Amino acid sequence: MKKFIRIASGQGYWGDRFDAPIDQVKEGDVDYLVMDYLAEVTMSIMQKQKSRDPNLGYAKDFIPLMRKLLPLLVEKKVKLITNAGGVNPVSCMIAVRAIAEEMGYTGLKIAAVYGDDILEHLDSIIASGHELKNMETGESLSRIRDQIQSANVYLGAEPVVQALQEGAQIIVTGRVTDTGISLAPMIYEFDWKSDDWDKLAAGVIGGHINECGAQASGGNFLAGWKEVPNMERIGFPIVEAYPDGHLVVTKHESLGGLVNELTIKEQLVYELGNPREYITPDVVADFTSIHLKQEEENRVKVYGIKGFPFTEFYKVSISFFDGYTCIGQLTYAWPDALEKSQKADYIVRKRIEHLGLNFDEVHTEYIGYNACHGVTAPAINEPNEVVFQIGVKGKNRQDMNVFSREVVPLVLTGPPTVTGFGGGRPKVRDIVAYWPALLKKEVIQYKVLTIGVA
Repeated sequence: MKKFIRIASGQGYWGDRFDAPIDQVKEGDVDYLVMDYLAEVTMSIMQKQKSRDPNLGYAKDFIPLMRKLLPLLVEKKVKLITNAGGVNPVSCMIAVRAIAEEMGYTGLKIAAVYGDDILEHLDSIIASGHELKNMETGESLSRIRDQIQSANVYLGAEPVVQALQEGAQIIVTGRVTDTGISLAPMIYEFDWKSDDWDKLAAGVIGGHINECGAQASGGNFLAGWKEVPNMERIGFPIVEAYPDGHLVVTKHESLGGLVNELTIKEQLVYELGNPREYITPDVVADFTSIHLKQEEENRVKVYGIKGFPFTEFYKVSISFFDGYTCIGQLTYAWPDALEKSQKADYIVRKRIEHLGLNFDEVHTEYIGYNACHGVTAPAINEPNEVVFQIGVKGKNRQDMNVFSREVVPLVLTGPPTVTGFGGGRPKVRDIVAYWPALLKKEVIQYKVLTIGVA
């Protein structure tokens, strides 16, 4: 058994900094690189891609990244775990294998973890008595059945551990939890048992610290962002995990960023509900039991963590079509920038009334004045400019199309000193909404496919 392992975060979301995972492998010693790509809306985007081409449905920019990253992974014997596989992990795995073969890396093992995508099985699951009611409202799924675009359960670390046991160096998953991809190496390396609740909870908290990339190492740091050095090349966090369940969060010395108790605390409360019951498929973690200690510069010990048995359910993330939105924007300059923007809002709303357009919601923001703070925004006398933004939400596509033609004409029919219309007419876009549900774990049979590179 190793004395400790170093698990590096390489990405916090789909679209994060491209060179961060490369730096994590290149700039120091790590054992694992984990990369998180998925969010609720991401799954619906990938499902649309797959419906157009059955070979797609994964994060396409992961493939060009692998051309740069794979040589480093092989050279330094670093294992990669990522949920970039989206709704098509097998195709993503095959694309990675093609790169490995092209580069001549023989003997490399690549695994795909799947079985989380239940879109095609929803009707049979419902027919067998699993209602998939909305966790927040209690509504029946039948209300939106025809509008569903994606449906995935959140798998835990178990199938990733299996892939590691089968010798995979690169593991591409579907909707495995953000914490599970960091927890799996700890279970595998330290032989933690399925009822080692405190250790598993520590692994989940390590995964939670890692999951948002640089948010734990000085990025998006409200308590002291001015103190963060070299943000232009910020170092993403690295979790050093130990067999007894304590952790040390750090970063590469050669990179920028900051790791201290405050950066870790801000990340710990991210997306946190009941702090005593952070529920994952692997364990229920008690965040109130966490202790932090600054051991030295950019090294924070995390310890004392308590955990409790997992529940009998998987969480299910369902996305569905919920109408349309259209958002228009113009910029008004001094003098009287705010007053001009307010007049533009008045005109557009009167035009909506005059044209008989029907919307569920009309919302206006004055960016530079109150877009972030709303009615609590302090008054500003004579701002240099204000961006007027108005958006509508509704079910009628034709009304949306009519509205989309109403903002740009304000250039010559509304208040003066306007700009910001170079993008042309605003676009009508689909609204993707979220439906959380629970499903008994016994219904799901995950799959692990490991292949070699000849």
